Amino acid sequence: MPGDEQYDAKECFEKENAYRTGEGVEQSDTEVDKWFNQYVEYYFGEMYENGKGVEQSYEEAVKWYRLAADQGYAHAQCNLGVMYMNGRGVEQSDVEAVKWYRLAADQGHACAQYRLGTMYEYGRGVEQSYEEAVKWYKSNKYVAQDIDIIECGIDAKNVEKNKSEAQKGDRFAQYILGVMYENGKGVKQSYVEAVKWYRMAAEQGDVYTQLKLGQMYENGKGVE
Repeated sequence: MPGDEQYDAKECFEKENAYRTGEGVEQSDTEVDKWFNQYVEYYFGEMYENGKGVEQSYEEAVKWYRLAADQGYAHAQCNLGVMYMNGRGVEQSDVEAVKWYRLAADQGHACAQYRLGTMYEYGRGVEQSYEEAVKWYKSNKYVAQDIDIIECGIDAKNVEKNKSEAQKGDRFAQYILGVMYENGKGVKQSYVEAVKWYRMAAEQGDVYTQLKLGQMYENGKGVE
C-alpha cells in the first residue's frame, strides 16, 4: 500500500522512542529492544530478498522475515506470506501464506488485507468465498474505493472527467479508470484497457496499483 515502506521505519522508531523516553507509555527497555530488533530483522529480510548490499538469497530473507514475524511484526508477516505464496526460500504453500497474511491483516496491515481478500476470492489456501473476500477488501481503505466504484456505478460525466485527468498523468485518475475498465462500469469492459491504465499509475510509483497490476498478471487478465 502507498507509503508502507516509510511507515515501517516511522512506526518502529516512534514506538522505540516512546518506550525509551516513557512518552505516553511506561518506560521499558525490553520494549525498546523489541521494536528496534523487529525493524532490523525485517530490514535484513528485505536486503536479502532484493540483494541490496548483500548477495541475494530468498532463504536468508525468509529467515530474517520469520524472526520479525514471530514477534508479531505485521510487515514481516505479510512479506513472509508472499514468500510462501510464491515459493521463494520455502516450499510453496498457499495455506501458510494465508496464515501469515491473516496475522498481519488482523493488525490492520493494508497490503495483507488485500492479499488475504484475493486468497478468498480465488480459493487459494482457503475455501473459496466471495463474502470473505469482500469483507477483507472492504477492511482495506484503498480496495474499498474499488468496491464503492463498482457498487455505486459511474455516470458518463465522471467517465470523461477521469479520462481527461488520467491522460494528463493523474495517477489516481489512471487507477480509477483501470477499475472502471476492469469491471465494465461506465465503459465497455476491457481487461486490456484496465491493464493499460493500471500500468501508467504503477509506473509512477503507486504501490497499490502495482499490486492491482500484479493481480492481473497472476490471473492472466488483459495480458499475454
